[in-house]
Amino acid sequence: MQDKSFDKILQQLNILVVDSNAYMRRMTRTMLTNLGAKSVLEAADGLAAIESIRTCDPDVMLLDMDMPVLNGLEVMRIVRSPGVFPRPNLPIIMLTSHGHRSSVLQALRAGAHEFLIKPTSAKAILDRLTAIAYKPRHMIRLGDYYVPEPRRMPLPSEMALGG
Repeated sequence: MQDKSFDKILQQLNILVVDSNAYMRRMTRTMLTNLGAKSVLEAADGLAAIESIRTCDPDVMLLDMDMPVLNGLEVMRIVRSPGVFPRPNLPIIMLTSHGHRSSVLQALRAGAHEFLIKPTSAKAILDRLTAIAYKPRHMIRLGDYYVPEPRRMPLPSEMALGG
């Protein structure tokens, strides 16, 4: 059961879905609209994604890792350029059909907030959007990377207390 306050947040989000596969874009859009999203934009490649971020100012982007011309990692490197790109803090959920640990690490190192393996579910997307909305992470510089602040692991004493 979806939280009513999150329903309102979701309705107000401007979400950009970037995937070179038209069927996957349509499926993702359908899942988002079924969850209650009112504004879902689409881009078919990395160049269109960069332009959409500049012109449409999305609140969150679902970005496929595997695209021709500019892949998801290259798009993220452009977006995660403070002082150069207008929206370096844009929350990004990386989508890919590759669940290898190396793919996950590459996406996180490049600055993804969340990671999903395709095909995904509406619940998985909702969980990632909820995490972004309710547990926002500040962007920080880690070496050469501009990334979301790593999640703090709970201390053993906090785990025992349930918090």
